[in-house]
Amino acid sequence: MGSAVIATSALAKSTFNRIQKLDSCAVSNAIERLKGRLRNEGSIYGREVRCLFPNLPPMLGYAVTGRMRCTSPPTAGRAYHENLNWWRYLESIPEPRVMVVEDADEKPGAGALLGELHALIGGALNCVGYVTNGAVRDLPAVEALGFQLFAGSIAVSHMYAHISEYGKPVEIGGLKISPGDLIHGDRHGVQTIPLSIAAEVPEMVSEMSREERQIRDLCRSPDFSLRRLDEKLRYLPGDGYEVPLGEH
Repeated sequence: MGSAVIATSALAKSTFNRIQKLDSCAVSNAIERLKGRLRNEGSIYGREVRCLFPNLPPMLGYAVTGRMRCTSPPTAGRAYHENLNWWRYLESIPEPRVMVVEDADEKPGAGALLGELHALIGGALNCVGYVTNGAVRDLPAVEALGFQLFAGSIAVSHMYAHISEYGKPVEIGGLKISPGDLIHGDRHGVQTIPLSIAAEVPEMVSEMSREERQIRDLCRSPDFSLRRLDEKLRYLPGDGYEVPLGEH
């Protein structure tokens, strides 16, 4: 199964609550401006994973990582929810939590680990969502719980779904996720937020929103012109590219 890696740091509750209200595009913009990572890192890309409940509010929590298999029976326990070691490990991660489970079968998505029962147990342990390249099921019941799902597919059966490993880094849709990583997701997708800059994200989002408001106001103005747009853009802070705007 592997030993659990316990996260030791968590954001102040006030900061966490502010980030939780932000949409993922705004958060991504702030991370770019803060130069928290390379722009081609930090988010799930492509069609491997999609948001199943786009009308739910943004999801934010600390990653509980594991790997699952479903095409062969587990070595112990009759069903996936009987693996108490997985649930005990989950409790070692700061709250709230997001289950991040990599389907390690040769063809992911044959069976679903998470359905209504798994979501109920997770919710009781202060989990707010589930991210997987595999499958999920019981969509109406899970959505009614307010439990967010990001998945690669939908399946009818659990098959032999079980956690085969936990507490180690996983990779889903090109995104490497470690235990305790801060996970943010909404209808646009899933990303990690570097804890080293997370506390700066809300204020940066506010600052960038004020800048964008100026551009929106200009675009809606009868006095709009490309000359005025160019003047406005020149005074905005740099976005991290080597070549400043207007000097191509």
